Amino acid sequence: MVMALASISAQATEQAIVDKYNKSCIACHASGAAGAPVTGNAEQWAPRMEKGMDVLVANVANGMNAMPPKGMCNDCSDDDFKALIEHMAMPK
Repeated sequence: MVMALASISAQATEQAIVDKYNKSCIACHASGAAGAPVTGNAEQWAPRMEKGMDVLVANVANGMNAMPPKGMCNDCSDDDFKALIEHMAMPK
C-alpha cells in the first residue's frame, strides 16, 4: 500500500512539473526560440548543466538573455525551477 501511494505521489509531482512547463517554459524551450536550449536536447543542455544547479536556478530567478526573471513562472519555487531544469535537460 505504501509503495502504491509513493508511486501516485511521484506521478502527481511529475504531472505538476509538466503542467508548469506547459504553462511557462514550452513557448521558448520546445522550439529554441530566442536561443533557449531545446527541451530534451542533451547537447544543448550539457554546457549549461556543467555550471551546476545553483547557477542555473539563479539564472532563471534573475532572467538571462531573452528569458525574463523567473522564466514566466512567478509562482515557481527554487525546487520547482530545479525540477523544470531537470525535466528540460533530460534527453528525449
